[in-house]
Amino acid sequence: MKFFLTNLLLIFTLIVSAQESKTYTYAVKGLDSLKLDVYSPNTIEDTDSLPVLLWMHGGGFAGGSRAGYGEKKLAEYATSRGYLGISISYRLLRKGKKTGFGCNCSKEDKLFTFNQAVIDYLNATTFIYENSKMLKADPNKIIAGGSSAGAEAVLNAVYMKRYFLSDSTSYKNIKYAGVFSLAGAMVDIEYLNKENAVPAVLFHGTKDSAVPFKTDPHHFCDTTKKGYIILDGSQTIANKLDDLETSYYFNIKKKGTHDEANIPFDQLDIIFDFFDKTMLNNEIIQTKKIIY
Repeated sequence: MKFFLTNLLLIFTLIVSAQESKTYTYAVKGLDSLKLDVYSPNTIEDTDSLPVLLWMHGGGFAGGSRAGYGEKKLAEYATSRGYLGISISYRLLRKGKKTGFGCNCSKEDKLFTFNQAVIDYLNATTFIYENSKMLKADPNKIIAGGSSAGAEAVLNAVYMKRYFLSDSTSYKNIKYAGVFSLAGAMVDIEYLNKENAVPAVLFHGTKDSAVPFKTDPHHFCDTTKKGYIILDGSQTIANKLDDLETSYYFNIKKKGTHDEANIPFDQLDIIFDFFDKTMLNNEIIQTKKIIY
């Protein structure tokens, strides 16, 4: 009897703690079937239209997974705050490439990789727009989020759509309501303007040797290297948002490395409180937090 009750309690605990998630294919490109996992609150109603965290994992465009431990936990946390947590896969165009994504990867290849990642992210967003009723998603309240390579792709998708797409007609109606970037950077800060500026959460270490904290070469490549390209990092983005009087929460880790691309689970309450106030309630908040 005791054994039966113990197992019953275990089953009940698993059911209560289980997170409802469904997987969809949002695009097929060559041999790649690109999927997204949608995590929904257990209490979701048929009439709900929920804000969305649309997450793109990191991994240097060569690795990582939409279903990684951190990605799952982040999506599950989002549901606890009344959001849909959506984690996507995308084409890992640098996977198996000898040049990787550092100084031996040419500028042209880097820009092409960014370009294709931007398109994948926009395709995932389009899927949400077209299936918003089925997913119970509010397409006007999508937070574009990503880590490392995913953050680079997301920032370029949100702020540089016109740069990367010769014809953006298919995505002209897409507008994000917020940005959540962990150790990310964009190609050209001049494309961030009053029209596309949205509340942003930015995490970055000042000694990140891969993705520049401010405006510097990607991977700090020498000008003689094929992979030399200047990117505008979180410091430059925060300064521009400040000028545009747009909300941001900028977490600066002094002497921090690229480890700041890891999901900051201990600060998720602060991050989602920020989005609740700025994205949902239209408050203007500009905060810089420096950690030594």
